[in-house]
Amino acid sequence: MRLKQHMGRWLVPVLGGLAFVYLLVPIAYIFVFSFNDAGRTNLTWQGFTFSNWQNPCGAPNICDALGNSLSIAFVATIIATVLGTAIALGLARYKFRFRKLADILIILPLATPEVVLGASLLAQFLNLGWQLGYWTVVISHVTFCMAFVVVTVRARVSSLDGRLEEAAGDLYASPRTTFWKVTFPLLLPGIMAAALLSFAMSFDDFIIANFNSGTFDTFPKFIYVAATRGIPAQANVIGSGIFLIALAIVVVGTVISYRRQKALAAR
Repeated sequence: MRLKQHMGRWLVPVLGGLAFVYLLVPIAYIFVFSFNDAGRTNLTWQGFTFSNWQNPCGAPNICDALGNSLSIAFVATIIATVLGTAIALGLARYKFRFRKLADILIILPLATPEVVLGASLLAQFLNLGWQLGYWTVVISHVTFCMAFVVVTVRARVSSLDGRLEEAAGDLYASPRTTFWKVTFPLLLPGIMAAALLSFAMSFDDFIIANFNSGTFDTFPKFIYVAATRGIPAQANVIGSGIFLIALAIVVVGTVISYRRQKALAAR
């Protein structure tokens, strides 16, 4: 009995630690090889250098591809967040015909494999005679990012206390004032979380962008093409920089949340 308790006490932390290490190995590899004096190929370690970090745009077209991905992710996130928030409010607050059908249609992009979704969007653009490029990628990303926004914001809407909005109405606030002064601030954390998730999904996407971008290049497409000859060290620099920025955002957000909770507890 004691042996089982002892194993149960240590098994979960050990397995969790191994899983954590497994997840960090690729990130560690990217960070280490960002300092590789690679030359034409970055498949083997050639020596330590800071030159890659001093010139992250040294590889041809890498910063152009990065700028394209950032621009697409920014535009797609704004559109998906606005439309997704409106849909989430409508589905959570109002009853109407075909509401269940609307739920199914929202979930479909989440359940559909990206290969199927990308091929379907490509067929639609070709039938419409649209030229593949920047805006076809934006529209494609809005299609699946909006579903993530709806699911995230709808969960936040469902958790709101309706009595707060009723209290605002009792104080003669108009529906518009109630929304902007009460509802929207309460929804803002969920909206921000949905926007960050949407941005990450759009920036990271390769399959759908590869179907619908034509000759237009994005950062994941650049990495895929470059992988055949060894991903340039500058790509590892950019990847490491993105990871460090995301880590800093998480740490700052955690610290702010902790201080806010501590201040509320002190009151």
